[in-house]
Amino acid sequence: MSDSPSAAPVVLDLWCELECPDCHRALSDVHALRARYGERLEVRLRHFPLEKHKHAYAAAQAAEEAVVQGKGWPYIEAVLARTADLARAGEPLLIELAGELGLDAEEFDTALIDGRHLLIVDADQAEGKAIGVTGTPTYVIGEERLDGGKSQEGLRARIEEIADRLLAGQD
Repeated sequence: MSDSPSAAPVVLDLWCELECPDCHRALSDVHALRARYGERLEVRLRHFPLEKHKHAYAAAQAAEEAVVQGKGWPYIEAVLARTADLARAGEPLLIELAGELGLDAEEFDTALIDGRHLLIVDADQAEGKAIGVTGTPTYVIGEERLDGGKSQEGLRARIEEIADRLLAGQD
């Protein structure tokens, strides 16, 4: 038994790219995992912008600005819901979405110009490369890397299996 009233949550790192249609499809798994585990599972978005998507790097920076302004996940989900629009519209869409969510759109624009979140995005990408991430979405839970870029078939069940094992080990 743990001495603390609640054990630390299991961490699921989701290496994601905000212009990636596969990452958009992965959101249903993220929602299901959150519904099942609640606060026992911490889902952390990690940035892995791919060169083939020209607005992904700016989207990652914008997501970090949304975190600073207190609406990281709502913003991330709004961007992922419009991956095709992002491919066409680029940075103006990122600023528009910020305004729609009640965020300071002017500050988003400034953040994209001054590059204040570049280091976070670059650090995530470097760490991803170091652990073998090559595409998105890629999940890391309990030292295991699961690649969802080719197929997400069975991934949620595998994540649940690992999370259940890790959570059982905390008792």
